Amino acid sequence: MTQINALLTALCLAVALTASAATQPNIIHIVADDLGWKDVGFNGCTDIKTPNIDALAAGGAKLSNFYVQPMCTPTRAALMTGRYPFRYGLQTAVIPSVSAYGLDTDEFLMPQCLKDAGYKTAIIGKWHLGHADKKWWPKQRGFDYQYGAMIGELDYFTHSEHGVLDWFRDNEPLNEEGYTTTLIGQDAVKYLSAQQPDKPFYLYLTFNAPHTPYQAPQEYIDRYPSIADPTRRTYAGMVTCLDDEIGKVVAALEKHQLRDNTLILFHSDNGGTKNAMFAGVMADMSKVKIPCDNGPYRDGKGSLFDGATRVCALANWPGKIKAGTVDGLIHAVDLYPTLAGLAGASTQKCKPLDGVNVWDTLSTGAPSPRNEIVYNIEPFRGAVRQGNWKLIWRTLLPSSVDLYNLAEDPSETTNLAERHPDKVTAMQQRLDTLAKEAVKPLFLTDQFKVVMKNMAGEPVMPTAEGFGDPDKAH
Repeated sequence: MTQINALLTALCLAVALTASAATQPNIIHIVADDLGWKDVGFNGCTDIKTPNIDALAAGGAKLSNFYVQPMCTPTRAALMTGRYPFRYGLQTAVIPSVSAYGLDTDEFLMPQCLKDAGYKTAIIGKWHLGHADKKWWPKQRGFDYQYGAMIGELDYFTHSEHGVLDWFRDNEPLNEEGYTTTLIGQDAVKYLSAQQPDKPFYLYLTFNAPHTPYQAPQEYIDRYPSIADPTRRTYAGMVTCLDDEIGKVVAALEKHQLRDNTLILFHSDNGGTKNAMFAGVMADMSKVKIPCDNGPYRDGKGSLFDGATRVCALANWPGKIKAGTVDGLIHAVDLYPTLAGLAGASTQKCKPLDGVNVWDTLSTGAPSPRNEIVYNIEPFRGAVRQGNWKLIWRTLLPSSVDLYNLAEDPSETTNLAERHPDKVTAMQQRLDTLAKEAVKPLFLTDQFKVVMKNMAGEPVMPTAEGFGDPDKAH
């Protein structure tokens, strides 16, 4: 009888786990790199074709107020933690290839949370949250499978930065031929073909396109003979290749009967580049017409204007997400609690989250529970949006303050600070309160040490493995 009871208990547990898995959605989180807001068809682009991305937008929610951080590493940190990056020192700039710091290992990341809930987890593409020590690598942070670049600005054909390879599979360097966008798409299709309907998965699919250097296979460049500017023509080919690979991913889901239970999220990590200062380190872009188009939004990557932080975004899940435009405020930090909620995953191991569950907003267009967007908190500047009001405060002397009403002025052309001094004061107080909670930017600390080493005649150089030597960097 004891054996029978044990068998029945095991059977009931297996049935319960199977039922639970059946209710958990698969999640594919697709992140593009430096994609302009208006460089997709569903936001009005006419010279670049993105039919697969547009089809996902048409059948799902087009997110008109989806915000990220001004640059790559901060956004990716926000996605992985559900917390603003000023809380752990990643709010300023990207992690340079010669630097030796990463996302705090005390943070409990999205893949760890979902893995605890029974998910298989994979990252295919770009990481850029720490590379100099394996403790910061994806396989050590909750991902079962990893393929792609640890940093992210790399030659699309040699997979290297300044001649040093940055291409890995499961922590091992990988020499292979191919264009990175195509390779990432192919690996995602291969990964999906191995998945089973009764085991949920979380795929963080992070293309490095269309980040600099602007490179594309000639066949893609040749698709755009009508685009006169050569850089825009190449950029268009890069975006279309990205779109093609996303189309193949969707086709793979359908082929393996996974589509109906799969949530697809798509967005850029920041707005398109407008300033050559933020275009990367592999080429001099000062004499090139930068090709990105952020539509009505001011400026681009690296700034605190909406051109850097309000990005093209969509969510698609057949039968679960209503088609249409969702205008509610959503920030990248909200995806963590939202996905955890859908997965039935506990966030008790997390530090206090800045994100809120926005599933009702995503799925039905219900009002967002979010009223505030923190653009960034740095020692020299900060910005916050509350409702329709946005304040940018530059604290370096001579200091300056911008105040905009985004409902009336989404392009941020008219500074209303002098007309609304009480509003300015209140929002400055909010930024100052947040600044007291902030960790000093690791980028500034690291770069100061690099400068001091260089002044002492000890330049920090990449190691043979391709990354900054932690001993030299510190």
